[in-house]
Amino acid sequence: MIIFDHVGFSYNKRSVLKDTSFLIDYNERVAILGGSGEGKTTILKLILGLLKPDSGRIMVDGEDITIKTESELRDVRMKFSMVFQEGALFDSLNVKENVAFCLREYTKLSEEELDRRVRELLRVVGVEHALDLMPDELSGGMHRRVAIARSLAAFDPAMFLYDEPTSGLDPVNADTICRLIIDLSRDNKGFIIVTHKVYDAMRVAGRFVFLREGTVIFDGNREMLEQATVPEIQIFMRELQAAK
Repeated sequence: MIIFDHVGFSYNKRSVLKDTSFLIDYNERVAILGGSGEGKTTILKLILGLLKPDSGRIMVDGEDITIKTESELRDVRMKFSMVFQEGALFDSLNVKENVAFCLREYTKLSEEELDRRVRELLRVVGVEHALDLMPDELSGGMHRRVAIARSLAAFDPAMFLYDEPTSGLDPVNADTICRLIIDLSRDNKGFIIVTHKVYDAMRVAGRFVFLREGTVIFDGNREMLEQATVPEIQIFMRELQAAK
């Protein structure tokens, strides 16, 4: 369970999150919506302890992670599988070695076992054929799928975190990523997806949190979101109407 308890955060004195509070269970499918610069990605980084809040507490499984040291945060981070917006693959490594990186770092698999595990992960995300390609040879959709495979490599996460996973992708590749997100969330595993694309959020999530000026202005299900009268939310919902 993740709890944000009156969390505040600023970048260079610019307030990003203000007195933000919410609770998310590991098995929930949550989309965090809002415009650029509203603190969506910041929330994911705070959950992982990559950033520390200026005020408030962040609890993961009942422990206040804001007071943990970097070494203590390792166990917290192992609970989550994070896929960053641009995939963050190593440019100098091919697909196989990108996925194998964490396996070499955190496991003692033999080369034969490592090769088998990498192929298995790439098969799960549908890009086993790209094993020997370099990141700059991948399409946008393939790049995201390899990033997801790498995030799954070293451990079995309790929850997935996705930062704008369909941003910049054409509809076909966006559809592939959405279906993959749903497939990976089976077996009672949830996720938090940060996005500004309402159409994709609606396809995968069951709960929606909307940020404006660093504050949660909406937290509810799809039906509640569709009926929301807040002007900023209605602007976002026009995308959904246009897609129908």
